[in-house]
Formats: sequence, C-alpha cells, structure tokens
Amino acid sequence: MPETSRPRRVSKKAEQRAESIEQILDAAEYLFSRHGLYGVTLKDVAQRVGVHHTLMNYYFEDKKTLFDAVFARRAAVTSERRMNALDAYDAATGGKPTVEGALHAFLDTDLDLYIQGGEGWKNYGALGALVANTPEWGAELMDQHFDPVVLRLIELLKKALPDCAEEDIFWGYHFVTGALMVTLARTGRIDKLSGGVCKSEDFPAIQQRMARFMAAGFLEICNARGAARAG
Repeated sequence: MPETSRPRRVSKKAEQRAESIEQILDAAEYLFSRHGLYGVTLKDVAQRVGVHHTLMNYYFEDKKTLFDAVFARRAAVTSERRMNALDAYDAATGGKPTVEGALHAFLDTDLDLYIQGGEGWKNYGALGALVANTPEWGAELMDQHFDPVVLRLIELLKKALPDCAEEDIFWGYHFVTGALMVTLARTGRIDKLSGGVCKSEDFPAIQQRMARFMAAGFLEICNARGAARAG
C-alpha cells in the first residue's frame, strides 16, 4: 500500500474521534445545564448521544472529567473574547475608560455569544449560572477559568473610578455577576412576574439595559460614599 495513503486514514480517524467527542460534550452540556453534576450519569449522556455507555469511559475517565471538559470548552472562548474586548476598549479610550463603557465591553461581548450562538451557548449559560451558585466545587471552577478576565474588568473600573473605594468596586462587580448569572439561568420567572412583558430568553433586551443600569449603580455607590467621607 502506498505510503501516501496512511496520513489520510489517520486524519479520517482523528476527525471521527473529534466529532464523537463534540457530540458527547453537546449532549452532556444539555443534561448538566438542567440537572447539574450529580443529577446526570454517564449512561444518561450515552443514551442522549445514542451510543453504548462503555464508549464514554473510552473518552473520559469519569463523570467529573467529562463535566470539566464541558465547562472548559466554551469558557476559553468567552474569556478570550471578553479579554480582547476589554483590552481594545482600554486602548481606544487611551487608558481613560468610563464605567458604562467597560461594562459594555465585558457584558455585551458575552451576551453576543448567547444571542448569536444558538442553543448550545444558551445551555452553557445556564450551566455557568449553576456552577457559579455551587460553592462546594463551582467557585473553584469559576476561579480557574474566569479570574483573569474579571480582574481585567476590575482594573478598568478602578481607572474609571479613581476615587472610589476598592471594596465598593468589588461589591459592584458582585452585583453585576449576580445579575448576569440570573439572566443566563433563564428560569422564566421574569416572564411570569411581568405577565409576559419581559422574557428571560430576550437577551437583546437585556443587552440594551444591563450595562447602563449597572453603571448607574457603581456611580451612585461611589459618589454617595465619597460624599459621606467628605462630609
């Protein structure tokens, strides 16, 4: 058999492996986003993919390894996009950002993924909300994947609010991320409360409002505290 035929076979096998892994990750992402780490088994994932459960162990050592792979896959994308957006905004403003501008770079870039990325990204958003609210192991996962981009946002907020107490900036971020996680969870609660006027699936409506709303909160807290110190 000619030597040139070997790389073609290897490439085909590699493609099939990559496709299988993507199918598994997609199925696991869907299930984990709805039932959490402990509410899903490898057999559940295999059943959703339509393969024998032994194949799961061929690709992933255990369920936690699969869960970590699911979370890391899109975390790398959103972190890189937001970091690039924050860096670009900082450069465009000559190192003189505004609070609202920094929040737009951080929030809108992320929300674009959930608006444009289809159900896979929406499933990931719900999974992220679940992870962020699981202190036993979720906080460590969030730290691992998102600390650098969050601290870059904090850096820009400190530039925008040079006289603001550091603790107020961190509390402000705490409120921002809380609102973002509730948004990504898409629980449908706002739909019921508003009688359908607002919809938890309406990411464009959220994107139009969130950064401005949160910026006003930062400014109010920082100005109020500054006035109290001056008085």
